[in-house]
Amino acid sequence: MLNKNKLFSQREVNVIPDVSKALSWLEAHPDALKGIGRGIERETLRVQPNGHLATTGHPESLGSALKHDWITTDFAETLLEFITPVDQNIDRSLAFLRDIHRHVARELGQERMWPFSMPGYVDDVENIELAQYGTSNIGKMKTLYRQGLKNRYSALMQIISGVHYNFSLPLSFWQEWADVKDAESGKETISAGYLRLIRNYYRFGWVIPYLFGASPAICSSFLQGRESKLPFESNDKGTLWLPYATSLRLSDLGYTNKSQSSLGITFNSLEGYVNALKAAIKTPSEEYAAMGTKDADGNWLQLNTNVLQIENELYAPIRPKRVTRSGEAPSDALLRGGIEYIEVRSLDINPFSAIGVDADQARFLDLFLIWCTLADAPEMSADELLCSRKNWNRVVLEGRKPGQVIGVGCSDTEHPLVDVGKALFADLRRVAEVLDSHDSSTQYQQVCDQLVASFDDPELTYSARILHAIKENGLAGAGIALAEQYRHLLCEEPLEILSEEDFSRQAQASVVAQQKLEESDTLDFESYLAGREG
Repeated sequence: MLNKNKLFSQREVNVIPDVSKALSWLEAHPDALKGIGRGIERETLRVQPNGHLATTGHPESLGSALKHDWITTDFAETLLEFITPVDQNIDRSLAFLRDIHRHVARELGQERMWPFSMPGYVDDVENIELAQYGTSNIGKMKTLYRQGLKNRYSALMQIISGVHYNFSLPLSFWQEWADVKDAESGKETISAGYLRLIRNYYRFGWVIPYLFGASPAICSSFLQGRESKLPFESNDKGTLWLPYATSLRLSDLGYTNKSQSSLGITFNSLEGYVNALKAAIKTPSEEYAAMGTKDADGNWLQLNTNVLQIENELYAPIRPKRVTRSGEAPSDALLRGGIEYIEVRSLDINPFSAIGVDADQARFLDLFLIWCTLADAPEMSADELLCSRKNWNRVVLEGRKPGQVIGVGCSDTEHPLVDVGKALFADLRRVAEVLDSHDSSTQYQQVCDQLVASFDDPELTYSARILHAIKENGLAGAGIALAEQYRHLLCEEPLEILSEEDFSRQAQASVVAQQKLEESDTLDFESYLAGREG
């Protein structure tokens, strides 16, 4: 067992909140954590055998991307997204996700699923076809939204893939922890608890790219001839990398969006968060107004000229969520029922897994998110949110650098990343013992013991391990080899939970649902958009 005092005798520096009382409470109430809900979303590019992006449309045999419960598309026709239903069992969730991969692998013919977050060779970005969702107004709006993303941020940024982990604590936890009686009367208390989690995530979530970041390199074609200020190293295989990087996906090269940093969105109250989000989707942008909503020929360029076209355009490493009702905006759903779950968005595709994510990662996220809920989390100003971004940037660009330090808030105080990571894991180990007590196992504890070693030996991190293969074979070569390996593996494996009949029924039902939607539209598209804006 980890010795907390030995690992980190500087608790007085206040880098890590003192959660000893909360952990003692948890150890006295272990059943409060029974029934954690989880859902997984995995994105992956369809590629040709040579690693180039597929130019075919979304396979018809998979059904309607607009209405399928498990298989859809994200930004582009070539960018698949797989979705699991909420489940309380990690292994079952991953088996469900693997069944989706098995089925799709068989339906793709000679195409493969790309095993990295960063795309391989991209010849002409204009050849990336936006995701198509049919002729219904909602379908056309989804494609137009993507047209706006392309024009605002470039299609390259949008085809970077990731894994989202949806997490909810059981009602029993809130009943024990916060004296909540039921979900409806306790929605403000529960929302405040999840916001506390989110604030701690911003402060300490850099541990996720440190451990699991797996995009330390890019294909040189990703820059499309643009200059980069980053001090890339390169080889003769068309690959660029930073020697200590963990997740270029989370850097300014990729998933983040600097233009949104001035929105002032904070996570101190649900009302404050929602009001700031609503303001952003109603605030005109000079830059986007100059672009206009249509070009000279009358072709649509974006949904509107506001700072955000819709709420989902906000790029964030974590989001508060609630399942929406038909026609309901995400923020209105939050105001109606409070925060139902949180969506973790900082996971790179795991290249060491055929399905892009594994049980160790899920168990670590459980531990970390529970810790974030238990630990004190003072309110964060918009300025402190920006300051927290500095830690994230250090980790994603040079997290494995010897002697790397982590800051505290907006002060000049800094501490060795290694020490902070070990102090965090000493707490996580106690949470692990509680979760393992539910089924008399040691799985969570084993994850702690395995991952904590990455602080003393950064070569154990995902980014270091995959960088060795990328340097040797190039990003494209390493990706092609893994994609072929996983294609063969998945095609040979039998389904575990779902059946081919389940997939066939779901595909057919999705097509019928899309057809009904298209037949029921009575408004022309411009009137439909005007109604939404109103």
